[in-house]
Amino acid sequence: MIDNNKILTELEGALKNVSDVESFSKVKVEYLGKKGLIANLMQEMRNVEDKKSYGQMVNVLKEAIEEKIKVIEDEMNRIKMEEQLMKDAIDISLPSRKMEPGVQSILISTAREIEDVFSKMGFEIAIGQEVESDFHNFEALNLGEHHPARDMQDTFYIDPKTLLRTHTSNIQSRTLSTNIDKEFKIICPGKVYRRDDDDATHSHQFFQIDGLVVVNKKSDHTASLQDLKTTLTIFANEIFGNDNLDIRLRPSFFPFTEPGVEVDVSCSICEGNGCGFCKQTGWIEVLGAGVIHKNVFKISGFNEEEFTGFAFGIGVERIALLKHNIEDIRNFYQNDLRFIKQFKK
Repeated sequence: MIDNNKILTELEGALKNVSDVESFSKVKVEYLGKKGLIANLMQEMRNVEDKKSYGQMVNVLKEAIEEKIKVIEDEMNRIKMEEQLMKDAIDISLPSRKMEPGVQSILISTAREIEDVFSKMGFEIAIGQEVESDFHNFEALNLGEHHPARDMQDTFYIDPKTLLRTHTSNIQSRTLSTNIDKEFKIICPGKVYRRDDDDATHSHQFFQIDGLVVVNKKSDHTASLQDLKTTLTIFANEIFGNDNLDIRLRPSFFPFTEPGVEVDVSCSICEGNGCGFCKQTGWIEVLGAGVIHKNVFKISGFNEEEFTGFAFGIGVERIALLKHNIEDIRNFYQNDLRFIKQFKK
């Protein structure tokens, strides 16, 4: 017969002497291991006549042993967990690490400044897609089929009729086509893409803000070349923080304007007297603009005889370079903290 009480008493004595994981494992193997007490008792079953009763007694004993061992095992795990928590504890009285606030990109802040200036003049902000159709990027803006800008070497084509926009004027063409014979004033900020080699003054990706004013000739509003000059003079004075700046318009050619002009602003450093920054000319080239070509109105569905307007395109990087006397456009994209922290407010 098996004396369960005696075996359990001996087990309790053995467990009381357990001091670490190694000694606990030794006791567990002694009673429950493959060559332990319970295993040996089960092997003795072949020599017992009443196997059923004997098997039941062994199973009862096994369950009792497992229960007592589990109690000790749970306690050891609890102690181990507490020790680990104490080891990993954080001293909340220690000073925290200093977290420096981030710095907004100088390009983003410059774009926001430009948007604010034009918003004060009544312009609304229009946003459009960067992946554009050939029609809205070129044809709707009077850039014919054989215009150089449509060449594969200058534009990122996705397929023959789809491309990454080369200017935000695509927003202008879409706005015109959805607001036929209506007056409006919009600016169109966003990223544009061209197949340029990156250097000090060029990038394959850059920020642009195009503007468009459309008026009915029969209304009280006007959109002449003089109005364009007045608008851009206000813009230059506001963005460069100098009320004494002047601008000049030089004849130029853009397929979507007639006439087209290049816009120069008087140098803010020498106030037009000539210096190294403006190459002794007193002027700095800033943007392109002009009166909207009649064909652009016609393609969009407008009555080209009743409507007129002007448009302009501003390179945000160009403005940031001039505003902060930065020499290399690549500085904007290299994430050099020494450069970025200069513009921390």
